[in-house]
Amino acid sequence: MNKNLGMIGLGKMGLALSKQMIADGHTVYGYDIDPDRIKLLQKEGGIPVANAREIAEKSNITFSILLKASHIEENLFGINGIDKILKNGHIHVEMSTMPPSFSKEIAKKLNIIGIDMLDAPISGSHPAVNERTITFMVGGKEEAFREVQPILDSLSADATYTGPAGSGSVMKVVTNLFVNSSTALICEMILTGERAGLSHDVMMHCLSKGSVRGAMLNQLAPRLFKRNFKPQGAVEIFVKDMGLAIDLAKEHGIELQVVPAARKMFERAEAAGWGKDDASRVVEVYEGKG
Repeated sequence: MNKNLGMIGLGKMGLALSKQMIADGHTVYGYDIDPDRIKLLQKEGGIPVANAREIAEKSNITFSILLKASHIEENLFGINGIDKILKNGHIHVEMSTMPPSFSKEIAKKLNIIGIDMLDAPISGSHPAVNERTITFMVGGKEEAFREVQPILDSLSADATYTGPAGSGSVMKVVTNLFVNSSTALICEMILTGERAGLSHDVMMHCLSKGSVRGAMLNQLAPRLFKRNFKPQGAVEIFVKDMGLAIDLAKEHGIELQVVPAARKMFERAEAAGWGKDDASRVVEVYEGKG
């Protein structure tokens, strides 16, 4: 059944998701602080609104995907936050990558006023949204998940219920721990092979046939060969997400070694002014550029 849905945050991911929701026949209301992003939503058939509160008033289910915790708090609990609506049973799906402790805290605050929150971060970049090959990791009340699941299933290759509030965020941090560190490692691998005289064709053939084969190699290696740094996952986001992994591990008595070492390379890329570029540009740090 088609629903009235709301999207808070119309960045690359939020806009791409909104477009797919509209294609599925849902009515999508959208809000972003950037008027240009709202115009892009209108072009896709979405309906602009003035703030998060208005989105929640018009929608059965709201979604949000934002960069910073302060942005999330403003849209949930600010002067025009969704907490101002006066209706029980509303479901809010927070797709932003958050510290699990923060995710649990805001879910509790919303639950007190009758809003069920699911933490449903995404694995996959915005091109994967268009291909519907992203995956969702969803924590919160299982009844709320079952209500939203048909929407998420249509948008993705998989939407998995991970357990209570905060568990989806934990799964995302753990996933990013691998993805972020592997990006640095693949850069090291490709650059070392290049410098030692291997051709790109030979490397890609052998790596894709051996134990290194997989999605990370297939997605990253061709862009590294061409030094194509068109943003898919930005350097600044990798720095943030690796910090979340380090903090989560410390909370549970683990001192990570590989992640902090890789993070230093992305921090150097960010310091070079490449924060908005694709994280694969870290290869240029290895090359001594910047």
